[in-house]
Amino acid sequence: MISIDDFAKVEMYIGKILEAERVPETDKLLKLRVDFGEDSPRQVISGIAEFFEDPQELVGVLCPFVTNLEPRTIRGLESQAMIVAAHTSDGTFSILTPQNSSVVPGTKLN
Repeated sequence: MISIDDFAKVEMYIGKILEAERVPETDKLLKLRVDFGEDSPRQVISGIAEFFEDPQELVGVLCPFVTNLEPRTIRGLESQAMIVAAHTSDGTFSILTPQNSSVVPGTKLN
């Protein structure tokens, strides 16, 4: 369990996936370029490749990311955020997306 004060430190924003490609020589990793409404897109390395036969189906998708984690190097690539998605015990995987079309990259989750 964490306190509400600890949870309040987590910053989550909607990002728009601009590019998605497999990380060579890995089965699970995708390299994403994500727009958060900042000066330049961020690179996100995510272990979700097994759920997407073609990573290009993620291009244009709006979804939530944790944006204030310390950058982490994975297979020599820096990841600057973490995607928020659902993965059930039976293997079902889902990217969470906003229902309202007026939600834009950089929208803060409260």
